[in-house]
Amino acid sequence: MPEAFLSSHSSPEHIPPNSPSPHHSSPPYPTYPWQPPPDGPGRRRMPRHQPVGRHSDLRVLRSAYRRLRRVATLTALGYFTLFLVLSAFAPSFMARPVSGGLTMGLLLGLLQVPVTCLAIAVYEYTARRTVDPIADRIRRQSALDARREAAR
Repeated sequence: MPEAFLSSHSSPEHIPPNSPSPHHSSPPYPTYPWQPPPDGPGRRRMPRHQPVGRHSDLRVLRSAYRRLRRVATLTALGYFTLFLVLSAFAPSFMARPVSGGLTMGLLLGLLQVPVTCLAIAVYEYTARRTVDPIADRIRRQSALDARREAAR
C-alpha cells in the first residue's frame, strides 16, 4: 500500500501547473538576503593587482609572524624546560650553594622572570622592526582597494 500511495502522489497530474518542477535547481529569486546578486551579461573588469587574500605580502607577513612567535616561545619555554630537566636529573647541581643561603636552583628559578621579560622585549622589538611594516603596507593596500571598489 505505501508504494501505491507514493506513486499516486508523484504523478505529474498532481503537481500544480504554476509550481516549479521538482527537479528545478534553484528558485528565480535569491533565497537568502545576504546572497550576492547574480552577475549580469556584462563583462566584469578584473583588478590590475591580486586581491589582498592572495597577495604575496600576506604570505610574507604570516611567515614573519610565525617565526617571531616560535623564537619567543622557544626562548621562554626552553629556559623553563632546562630548569625542570636540571631539577629532575641534576639535583646535586641545583642544591649547590652559590652565595650564603642562595642555591643554584633558586638562582636559576629567579632568573626565569628576566629571561621571559627579555623574550618579550625581543619579540616587541622584532615585531616593530619586521612584522609591523608589512602589516601596515597590507592595511594601506586593502584600504586603497576598498576605495577603488566603492568608486565603481
